[in-house]
Amino acid sequence: MNNRTAAQVDLLNGGILKSLFYFSLPILVSYVFLQLYNTVDILIVGHFLKEESLAAIGSCIAAYELIVSFGTGFGNGLGIIVANAYGSGDDEKLKRTVAASCIISLAMIFFITVLSRLFLMKLLVLLGTPSEIIDEAYSYIIIIGVFSGVLFLYNFFASLLRAIGNSVMPLIFLIISSILNILFDIILITKFSMGVRGTAVATILAQSISAVLCLLYILKKSRILVFKPKHLGFDCELYKSLFAQGFSMGFMVAIVSSGSLILQSAINNLGVMIIAGHIAARKIFSVLNIPVISFGVFSATFVSQNFGAKKYERIKRGVLYSILICAVWSVLLMCTMTLFVGPAIRFLSGSENPEILDYASKYLYFGIPFYVILGILIVLRNSIQGLKYKVLPLISSVIELLGKILFTILIIPKIGKWGVIVCEPLIWCIMTVQLAYVYLRAMHRMTSGGNDVLHSS
Repeated sequence: MNNRTAAQVDLLNGGILKSLFYFSLPILVSYVFLQLYNTVDILIVGHFLKEESLAAIGSCIAAYELIVSFGTGFGNGLGIIVANAYGSGDDEKLKRTVAASCIISLAMIFFITVLSRLFLMKLLVLLGTPSEIIDEAYSYIIIIGVFSGVLFLYNFFASLLRAIGNSVMPLIFLIISSILNILFDIILITKFSMGVRGTAVATILAQSISAVLCLLYILKKSRILVFKPKHLGFDCELYKSLFAQGFSMGFMVAIVSSGSLILQSAINNLGVMIIAGHIAARKIFSVLNIPVISFGVFSATFVSQNFGAKKYERIKRGVLYSILICAVWSVLLMCTMTLFVGPAIRFLSGSENPEILDYASKYLYFGIPFYVILGILIVLRNSIQGLKYKVLPLISSVIELLGKILFTILIIPKIGKWGVIVCEPLIWCIMTVQLAYVYLRAMHRMTSGGNDVLHSS
């Protein structure tokens, strides 16, 4: 194994809490800045454009999340296989894995770009996007879709660095591009009057910079990830493993996002002001969920590396610590939510419309107490993926999809906005039960000497 760089964290040895802190903190800050990409769009649109423009972005945000989340999930899936190869200590295997991952990623970028160009307008129509905002919504989402490759590339390069324990450098590059994104947003909207299109262009330009910086760093400082032509040979089992893990995580989040798309169709029927209130509440939700997501990413990488090194007891302790820290964060939010929910909604939406403020407040007050459940869900799902399970984690996503379909068809039409508010927290509870069963069964298999069957699940 090549020497580590100063930015790498040793997840295989030493104190787990120390590793968790040093690895997760940069990821946490990274997600803060990653949220800035879209949150700043919402903030600037809310303050500089009309409420209908805010609703236009809100009406297609589920489509945005579907595109980006599938690419991010797919890249993270590839990163799990890379982390496993790194944990095994075989540098040649690691380079072959990275080479195959690059080829697969380029093919996936092409595929998603073509699909975006062909079907995004049809998707907005299918979702029942209000006629008064559909053209503005399309002008935003088509730019994101067609140029989504640059979004995927940054996340792929960042997942490679995190796979070898380096979560610091992706953060630094993301901070740079996030600052640029804010500047581009302000300039394109206020100086060039590009409207919501300007927010999409700003996102693509800034993310392109972060992708280039990440690649240059890998080429210069993380040579262990740099492959040669000899590593490009086709290995059927390797490609099969990468595709299976990539699609498993990609489809997992895509299924979740598909459920959000279906739910969005019900939200669109509730009117423009509810759409605007929902996007404001969802962005606050995303920001508050950043620590939980960060510990989920830690769990996937930590579990994958230690699974490759056959350190099973260490896996159990790392997952437990992640869940406990997520629980502490959730309790802190519950104790303070009356202080920040109202001001945060007003600041983000730039609106005093009582319908917007009322809906967004109810959404957050009901959902925040369920963050304890959500933390367990995210850590367990990522940990199970780190154990190289491919099918069983998808069941939780299918549960979420079916639950949202049920709410969209039967419940929301009858009780309106409250159906949207209670939908996800109630579904999280069911998903967590299923994931806890899968994880506990996996732990029993490993500690009883039956870990070889994990690969077939």
